[in-house]
Amino acid sequence: MKKSPIPVGHYLALKSGFKVHYHESGNPDPQKPTIVFLHGAGPGASGYSNFKHNFPYFSEHGYHTLAPDFLGFGLSDKPPDLCYNSPILVSMLKELIDAKGIRKIVPVGNSLGGAISLDFYMAYPERVDKLILMAPGGLQDPRQWVGQSEGLQKMWGWTNSRPTDRAEAERTFRELLALLVHDKADITDDAVAERFEIAMEQPMVLYQTLTCPYYIASQLRTIACPVIAFWGTRDKFLPYQQHKILQEALPGATISLSDKAGHWFMIEESERFNRECLEFLKKGSQRDSKVAS
Repeated sequence: MKKSPIPVGHYLALKSGFKVHYHESGNPDPQKPTIVFLHGAGPGASGYSNFKHNFPYFSEHGYHTLAPDFLGFGLSDKPPDLCYNSPILVSMLKELIDAKGIRKIVPVGNSLGGAISLDFYMAYPERVDKLILMAPGGLQDPRQWVGQSEGLQKMWGWTNSRPTDRAEAERTFRELLALLVHDKADITDDAVAERFEIAMEQPMVLYQTLTCPYYIASQLRTIACPVIAFWGTRDKFLPYQQHKILQEALPGATISLSDKAGHWFMIEESERFNRECLEFLKKGSQRDSKVAS
């Protein structure tokens, strides 16, 4: 049997017949929300590879955690004829937490995961206790900035014309991953190995159909739960200046910026991220805006 590039967790068969893979720690607690870690859209991404430095920390502090792989990613099914849009991924998340008997969640979403966190809140606000976002999609019309995104242009180029020669594919894949971080030393051989085999299995249709809506200020202002959001100012994928959009719409949100991070705040600044998130989870409600750097 082929060795899995990431540890194997659990599987849930969805009503569609597709299987979703996820990692889980602890047991649901009716007195606490479940922390659900939602990864980004980078080729080869998974809940484990994006959040292996984070979800064990929250489990150790008494929280039930889930780190699913979206359909098309990680060890979840990758059907070649599926439209991988936001409603499909939101439905997958809803089905997973319902199957686990979870009443309230705190989505922790990076990039695509941030957009799905917002989409899930808009669809099921009563199920979301708080929101934790990292360079989330969904805050601005991509036509205003995507042409200047070095990272996304490189990602789409790689996914649309993935090299067939494995050595060349791995070399260019490593170059792509290096754009996700500020310090290239964070792209270790393990980081590449956890993602490369998965990336080579992903169907091209995934990136051709992967779409999420964006929300205007009046929609963002309907978010009633506490929010904390993180951006690395060295981000080469999504403009970190988008934090101003969220802050203007939700002046009570906490904004955390780092000059040491790119698109992967939770990996590059894992200790700070874990600490600030735990402090946020322990708070009641937020009244005053806060920007940390």
